[in-house]
Amino acid sequence: MAVLDPRVDAYIARSAAFAQPTLEKLRALVHEGCPEVEETIKWGMPTFMHAGGILCGMAAFKQHVSFGFWKHALVVGEGVERDGMGSFGKITSLRDIPAKKTLLPMIRKAMLLNEQGVKAPGPRTRGAPRPPPQVPKDLAAALRRNKAARTTFEGFPPGQQREYVDWIVEAKREDTRSRRLAQAVEWMAEGKRRNWKYEAC
Repeated sequence: MAVLDPRVDAYIARSAAFAQPTLEKLRALVHEGCPEVEETIKWGMPTFMHAGGILCGMAAFKQHVSFGFWKHALVVGEGVERDGMGSFGKITSLRDIPAKKTLLPMIRKAMLLNEQGVKAPGPRTRGAPRPPPQVPKDLAAALRRNKAARTTFEGFPPGQQREYVDWIVEAKREDTRSRRLAQAVEWMAEGKRRNWKYEAC
């Protein structure tokens, strides 16, 4: 027998009138496809759990409803286009819900993936790392005159070097640039990163 979470009932009840029958229908289909499903609320939205993981979820907006599988790419397919949140784009009425013969096998597939402990695909890996920053002449000269600052700067990874370089070159006025340059050398001589003040926050 389906176990319903009263918080999901409350969510549906306070959703827009057009959304309520759609949410009820999607909820019923999830329970039909996965009788052991557990309901909860995550991120303020009705979420369906199975075998210790998220199976799918739904949400109501001002003019549409969304329904999506947690492992969308594995259940629906990587190349399936989405218009907005969810696995099936913006659902504006009962007619937009995929046919039962389409949706139930997907729910069962998602259920099986959870039972097998399959993880959702991770985020795509980034491209090649950015090259080290181009050190401006005035900073290079100042670092040559201060061994401690130079040692700190050369020990920084490119990202931390770039923080100092950007801070200096983004100065609009010459006197501002000079002050930043002097401050940067002083901080680096003390072994500090550009945003050291915020590191303990």
